[in-house]
Amino acid sequence: MGQIQKYKDLIGRRVADDQPEELAADLLRAAAVNNGNWTGLWDGVLARLLELPPQARSRIADGLVTQYHGEQAGPIARQNALILLGIVTRDLPPHDRLTAERLALLDTISRQHSFWYGARYENLIEAELAAGRPIAPAVVATVRRAVLHAYQNEDLPRTARKLTEPPLNVGEEWAEEALRETDGVWHQLLAHMATATAAKPSAKWDKRATELAGALGPDRVREAVLRWLALVGRPRTFELDRGRYEPDVNSAYDPYNANALRGLAWLLSLLPPHPDTARALGALVETSLKKVAGLGPRNPKVANAGVNALARIDSEAALAELARLATRVTYRNTARLLDAALETRAVALGLSREEIEELAVPAYGLTEVGRARHRLGEATAVLEVRGTKAVLTWHNASGKPGKAVPATVRRDHAEELKELKAAAKDIDKMLSAQSERLDRQFLADRTWSYAIWRERYLDHPLVGTLARRLLWTVDGTTVGHAEGALRTLADAPVTEGTEVRLWHPVDHTPAEIVAWRDWLERHGVTQPFKQAHREVYLLTDAERATGTYSNRFAAHVLRQHQFHSLAAARGWRNKLRLAVDDEAPPPVRDLPRWGLRAEYWIEGEGGADYSDITDSGTFLRLRTDQVRFYPVDAPENSAHCAGGEYRMWLRDGQDPVEPLPLTQIPPLVLSEVLRDVDLFVGVASIGNDPTWQDGGPGGRFQEYWTSYGFGELNQSAETRRLLLDRLIPRLAIADRCTLEGRFLHVKGDRHTYKIHLGSGNILRTPNDQYLCIVPKANPAAPQAGYLPYEGDRMLAVILSKAMMLADDTRITDPTILSQL
Repeated sequence: MGQIQKYKDLIGRRVADDQPEELAADLLRAAAVNNGNWTGLWDGVLARLLELPPQARSRIADGLVTQYHGEQAGPIARQNALILLGIVTRDLPPHDRLTAERLALLDTISRQHSFWYGARYENLIEAELAAGRPIAPAVVATVRRAVLHAYQNEDLPRTARKLTEPPLNVGEEWAEEALRETDGVWHQLLAHMATATAAKPSAKWDKRATELAGALGPDRVREAVLRWLALVGRPRTFELDRGRYEPDVNSAYDPYNANALRGLAWLLSLLPPHPDTARALGALVETSLKKVAGLGPRNPKVANAGVNALARIDSEAALAELARLATRVTYRNTARLLDAALETRAVALGLSREEIEELAVPAYGLTEVGRARHRLGEATAVLEVRGTKAVLTWHNASGKPGKAVPATVRRDHAEELKELKAAAKDIDKMLSAQSERLDRQFLADRTWSYAIWRERYLDHPLVGTLARRLLWTVDGTTVGHAEGALRTLADAPVTEGTEVRLWHPVDHTPAEIVAWRDWLERHGVTQPFKQAHREVYLLTDAERATGTYSNRFAAHVLRQHQFHSLAAARGWRNKLRLAVDDEAPPPVRDLPRWGLRAEYWIEGEGGADYSDITDSGTFLRLRTDQVRFYPVDAPENSAHCAGGEYRMWLRDGQDPVEPLPLTQIPPLVLSEVLRDVDLFVGVASIGNDPTWQDGGPGGRFQEYWTSYGFGELNQSAETRRLLLDRLIPRLAIADRCTLEGRFLHVKGDRHTYKIHLGSGNILRTPNDQYLCIVPKANPAAPQAGYLPYEGDRMLAVILSKAMMLADDTRITDPTILSQL
């Protein structure tokens, strides 16, 4: 306070003593004291400065120029001089003082994401505007982004309002494509889009958007907007400077343009419905929720705008996109919006939420289960679902197949070809979404009437490609689909029934499960996910002894961010553990159908000095503890993020609720919850990372890594072992492979290798030396003939390693060769 008053008084004395030039040096000293942050009470110093008569301010400006060129002036002092020069010359006649230097500073600012409003950079802009010079678009973009963080400051927003061109910020490919539209109405439309700052559009906003779209033509607007949205998420056209501890601003959306993206989503919902619109909005939602380092989802507000836009469109395609997104989106707020949108549709149609999801799946032009034929001139296109993909093949007039699209189709049927390719992509996305939805039906414990089930599942053109590869129970009898009909284990056809349920192995004897596995293999049925081979987790003696909790998956070390993503994908609620003095609830899966809540207790693992954290303060790893069950409405537990006892958070006189005995948990619920937790450990454990043989930071995880990477097999690895026992005899390298205990032994020409069936880690002769082979991100399983189910990444890793090591004399990778 004393310092500030000192400089206020100094301004008066210097002017009274006719020493305004000397005041320039005083002001630079003040800037050094406040680190160039002219906010709070320092604002009063600037106000006193602006009260001086023009002649005095002009002489101060001359003094600042002199100080700028002084030998003692460093880069910070020169920047402060430029800013102060802009302040003292405000409203003075234009004068060519340090123009080149000011433009150079503005060029530097143009590469910043934003700036703190206390830096007073708006005065540089005002000086340029006063001189009649346009502001570079990249500078305009920085100013607009800075305004979003300007809080109570008025000067920066006032300057920003003068910067009306361009209507969007440059730097993003989609925005620069939109700015190529030179028509004045287009720019009015884009400017209106940037005003979409609320959660939902107002009637006034909609009215103006409709007027502008009408002036340009709805079809023309839709085509342009869809073209722009296809570019959203691409790398910036020029990168911004990023501080060491700042989020990855170059992968995030420009926040000013993000408002325009919200507006464009709303705008599309005002135009006549079109299938391309639903696709584009669905893609926008997913692109906007992709994770950015240090930030999290790119821009949930844009994702939410996409959901709201889809909810406003009355079309089959929009409903289908909402249903697809509901199975894929894990970000909580957006997922809630999707739930609300589907619930609203369901209520309007007098259906349940589950029914609306079933009815929302389109056929995408398929005229029979998994297949459609389209005649395009002399050629015939066959769109066919094969496993998890839609495949488009071509046949000429004589029926001869060909790989390439016929030239006549490209020339004469371009629009139909475009629709066919789009349908194939839509089918791929929806197949994945429907497979995940069906996988979640086990805990939903639903039943269907036979006729509705056939219509919505078995005979549905798209869902039928999945449903016909699963097992079901019809009036208590297990059936599968083969040779065009539902069949029993003895292959007797089943043509009618009353009630249908999804089959789960926990309800059946081991002998029956094995028999159905043989049936699927005999009929060549590859299931879309593990069902007949699904792991079953029954209560153990140890769990009966502990009574109310399971330690089966305790004492593991997991990669936190990978665990967080897996948990969300499986329907669990989780909060990232930060290295702060705060508490968090455990990961939770609500099971309202059963009146239960499952909890998996965890804690942050950051090392004794908290060195193992991200720049944003998030623990890189977690330690795991118990699995417990509570009534679904029981008060929430919580514990310190870095570890400690979990305690129940009691409010308003609530009584504590004890965990439920595991013997009271239905076997299906116990099995599916523990299967989720086994998945978390199996995928996110540091023990399956081949590069951690040194035990990680300080070697403190060496014992855990060894025990997990080469220890006893978990339930999923045991399932994998049973499958490999049947699979290996069909491999080309069968004579070099044997299964022994928890390892697949592979005899190469250089060494014999042992591949662990749980982690995929490798030991080699002699003396069980560790061999580090890092698998590809998405390894493809070698051709091994029939596989009973899809989706086991570790199986693909193990088989690919086995194929390579069996022929180890042909290995060329220098990293691997150096270890052989």
